[in-house]
Amino acid sequence: MEFSSLLAMLFIGAIAGWLSGKIMEGRGFGLVGNVIVGIVGAFLAGLIFPALGFAVGGGLFSSIFFATVGAVILLFVIGLIKKA
Repeated sequence: MEFSSLLAMLFIGAIAGWLSGKIMEGRGFGLVGNVIVGIVGAFLAGLIFPALGFAVGGGLFSSIFFATVGAVILLFVIGLIKKA
């Protein structure tokens, strides 16, 4: 993985974490925690969605969308684990 692609993943993950914190209001971990969850969600979305047949596409907005969906799913799963 190149350095520029790593920086892009971190940037997209940070935006996705912030958006997922707004979408999943009450289930977040604060600004810094949601950014970390967004970065992990972006990584998971990059692994899971292509395996399911969903193409992320080449644009910035589609990458942010899929990373946000991955972060929302991750926040949901973390919320379920915290309740157990």
